[in-house]
Formats: sequence, C-alpha cells, structure tokens
Amino acid sequence: MSLFSEREVKGTAAFVLLSGLLILVFTLVEPRPTPDLTETIEQELESRDSYYYLAPFDPNTADYEALRALGMTRYEAVSLLKFRASGKVFRIPEDVALCYGISDSAYRVLAPYIIIAEEYRIKPHPHREYAPHKRDTLPRLAPSPFRIDTVSAAYLRAIGALTKRQAEVFIRWRDRSGFRDMEEVRACYVVDDSVATALEPYILFPERDLTPWEAPVELNTADSARLRAVVGIGEKTIVELLNYRKRLGGFYRVEQLAEVRGVTEQNYEKILQQICCDSNEIQKIDINFASPNELQRHPYIGPRTLRRLLKQRELKGGWNSTREMIEQNILTEEEAARLRPYLVFGADSLHNAH
Repeated sequence: MSLFSEREVKGTAAFVLLSGLLILVFTLVEPRPTPDLTETIEQELESRDSYYYLAPFDPNTADYEALRALGMTRYEAVSLLKFRASGKVFRIPEDVALCYGISDSAYRVLAPYIIIAEEYRIKPHPHREYAPHKRDTLPRLAPSPFRIDTVSAAYLRAIGALTKRQAEVFIRWRDRSGFRDMEEVRACYVVDDSVATALEPYILFPERDLTPWEAPVELNTADSARLRAVVGIGEKTIVELLNYRKRLGGFYRVEQLAEVRGVTEQNYEKILQQICCDSNEIQKIDINFASPNELQRHPYIGPRTLRRLLKQRELKGGWNSTREMIEQNILTEEEAARLRPYLVFGADSLHNAH
C-alpha cells in the first residue's frame, strides 16, 4: 500500500519545482553595485577623517606611495600624477590647487606642507648691466645736461645710452606721452635701471604746468586741453561738459557738475577737488527781451515754464525780479532759485511796468 496518494505526490513535485524557480529568479534579479556606485562607496570608505602622516613634500617629485601616505585618496594622488605627467610643473604651492583632482578643502590641509624645490621655483630675471650695442658705431660723446623734451635719438646713441632701435622707441614714447619726472622715464620699457641711473644727473625736465590738484581748473573759462588734465574727466565727458556749459551760460557753483551727462558718482567727488567756478564768467539772459529760442535752450527753463513766461511777458511787458515771476505763478520757488544767477531784467521793462 502506498504512503502518499498520487495527488499528494504530484502536489509535492509541483511545490519543489515552483520553489526552485523562485530561488532562481531572486538570484538573477539580486541588485549588483554599479561601477559608479562602487567607486562612490570606495571613495566614501577612503574619505579622510584625518591625514596619516602629514609631512613636507614636493608635488613635482613625490610618487604615488608618498602621496597616499599623506592621506590623499587614490583619486587625488592619481590626478596629481596625471597633471604632472601632462607636462605641468608646480612653480608655487598655489599651483597644486589648479590640479582638477584636488579639492579646495584638501588643498587647505596640504598647503602648509608643500615645498617647491629651487629648480622648479619661479625665478626673477637676472639684472643685466647696460652695455653699448656692438653694432652702434657712432662716435662716443661725453654726456652733458640735456632737455628730455628736445633731446634727439642721435644724441642718446652718441653718449652710449641706447642703441639705435631703443633710442627711436624712446623718442616715440616721449612724443606720445611725455616725460615729467624720472619715474616716467623708468616706465619706458627700453630704459633699464642701470641706464636710468646713469642718465639721471644729466636730464633736465621742462617746467610743468600745475596739476588741477595744485591749481583748480576754472570751469567757465577752461578749454578742452585744460579740462583734459582733470583726473576723472574723459574725452566724451569734456564734449558733454562744454555743450552743457554753453546752454547753461556757465556754472555758478561746482555742484552743478553733477548735471553733466557722463559724470558718474564714482568720479564726481574726485573731480570736485580739482575744479572751481568764477560766477562772474556766467553769460546772463535778459528775461524781458531774450528770444523764445534763446530761452528754450536754457536747461532750467522747461516747455511749460516757457509757455507761461512768453504769454505773461506779452501781456505784462516784463518783470523787475524773480519774486514777481513767482507771484504770477510763472516760476516756482525752486525754479527761481536755480535761474536767479542767470537772469537780468532790462531797464525798458521797468518803464513799461510803471
């Protein structure tokens, strides 16, 4: 007699088969770490809680083991070696921060221990004493005092100061920019320190004009050349200033400079220290007889004010003061205060008014 029925045997076989399939499915779909995830995990495992053996090192010569011993991760060490293998040389400690694999935080920790060997450091160009060019065969002259604003290239060559090419460059530089002191002479790139020192006892500088800092520029009479000397006023601003001065009739106080287009907040305060105003130079308007076009050009007379002014002037004939114009609602108190320095009242209007 059988212990299990045929139905029980078939059920058990089906269960075993189904269990095997489930085990196989779970095995196949079990999540596996991706390469990116593996790298991330490795980096996390290698994350630096503290450096092991921080010690002085030269990034130009340290090998992989030495870098790892400092506590660098594999990624950081390999990145630095690749950076070096590409032909880069670490001239100063800050160059290590340029290596793409070194983070800012890692660099801050390493910086105190970076030592650049002498052979890799940035070195200043050695000082070269001046020696006359061998091909410069002009007869030599003993140097004597000369005016820097009129000296010729031939003279500079003759005293052995400069070669032909250097002398020509020097003269072009002078004609373009001028030399007012030794500092500006030394700024010319063909003049090295030894030449400047040798020439200094013989150079005579022309008498210079006082700078705006020493003698303020008067806004109402200054031409474009004088205005150009004011630090903060450029070529475009000069054009705007001259045009506005013509329309205005002149400036009666320096603060009016803020009304000129091109004068910015940044240079306004600087310019104020270099200018002054002479109110006697203002060109005034006879409010009782000026033509509509003349009145219209003035920046302080707007269209609405102009219409009122012309209408009342035609009816009244003229005014004696800005107070009358305020009382007749032609000018506001503010407009009258701004216009007062520019107005005169013709005598004929007084006769007509009475």
